[in-house]
Amino acid sequence: MKVMIRRDSAGKLSVYVPKKDLEEPVVEQEKDDLWGGTVRLANGWLLGLPEMAADTRLPITVEARRLEGD
Repeated sequence: MKVMIRRDSAGKLSVYVPKKDLEEPVVEQEKDDLWGGTVRLANGWLLGLPEMAADTRLPITVEARRLEGD
């Protein structure tokens, strides 16, 4: 699914899912550089993110896979 990942002025990551009109903060991430790992959202979803360069600028829209969550 297409998701937009952004960082707010306080440095917190959030994920916006346009098809669900859903925006949730990231509460846990597998890798420090974010890419190629998983992130857990506040609603319980676990998303797999694609491999990208560590210096990829945000905000960005990527294709993520939902691994857990209803």
